[in-house]
Amino acid sequence: MKSKNKSKKGIDRLPDTFASEEEAGEFWDTHSTSDYEEYLEPVEMTIDIKRRHFEIEIDRETFFALNAYAKKINKPVKNLASSILKEKLVSV
Repeated sequence: MKSKNKSKKGIDRLPDTFASEEEAGEFWDTHSTSDYEEYLEPVEMTIDIKRRHFEIEIDRETFFALNAYAKKINKPVKNLASSILKEKLVSV
């Protein structure tokens, strides 16, 4: 839902409303909120992070082996890697 009306800076006007969440999503997929800062309002909120994700580096060969095995047993790579690490660390 692109507005054909451009502002002075050549930025599309912000629609007053969107017909659906999908239409809003399409608009924001192609526009930056930094171009519409004057419309932003501060809000107070509390975020309760339940899960955290961490990244670790592994070498290329290990990744390919892990990926191949994950495909063979039809399991997501991240789940397989976590289960292997948990299994190995229980004995530490």
